[in-house]
Amino acid sequence: MSMFKTKMMLLVGLGVLALTPGAKASEWNQKTVFTFSGPVEIPGQVLPAGTYVFKLADSQSNRHIVQVFNKEENHVFGTFLAIPDYHMRPSDKTIVKFAERPAGSPEAIKAWFYPGRNYGHEFVYPKAEALVLAKTNHTPVPAMPTELAPSTTNPLATIEGPEVLAMEAAPLKAEEPTGEEVELEDAFVVSELNAPAQLPETLPSTATPMPLIGIIGLLSLGTAVTLRLVAAKAK
Repeated sequence: MSMFKTKMMLLVGLGVLALTPGAKASEWNQKTVFTFSGPVEIPGQVLPAGTYVFKLADSQSNRHIVQVFNKEENHVFGTFLAIPDYHMRPSDKTIVKFAERPAGSPEAIKAWFYPGRNYGHEFVYPKAEALVLAKTNHTPVPAMPTELAPSTTNPLATIEGPEVLAMEAAPLKAEEPTGEEVELEDAFVVSELNAPAQLPETLPSTATPMPLIGIIGLLSLGTAVTLRLVAAKAK
């Protein structure tokens, strides 16, 4: 296990003080309550220590839209995009992955997995933030155009509003540790080898009928022999 991955998993325990026991009540929006013991970074801003509610927005877009609320859910701290993140074995507990930041900076939330799910949500950061995270962690980071950064922190942004619509239509890229910007599919690939094996619903189309023909032939031969014996006895 790399130093980066070890750091991430340790920070799951250090950064989150508590998860609300009833967090699984709203599975359709994956509502989860986090209490952070120190400041953490989300796309576009830093959240001070405290309790927050993370939810998936009810959007018609095929993109994941995550919203972060205060404890009472009457104030939106952030609305931003996420891409699918995959792990082989779902956990019965919420998992939060943190990315390292330069010394003296709060840890940045990399991804969030709802209990019992293979697929989680890797946060898309504005380009400048994504580039810093990519270089610090030596791993690609999904990025949105810099000009959309103010939209992520607009407390008045609504799912049908122009800010979110602009994010849904924006071209997303991946910032590489080298500083190069590449297409998302070139940096984030879920291998088909990780997919669980499934039995085919039907036989392959290349299956030959020869075995069946052979069985029918044997049965016919047996029937003919039996009829001959019966006829001979009758004489």
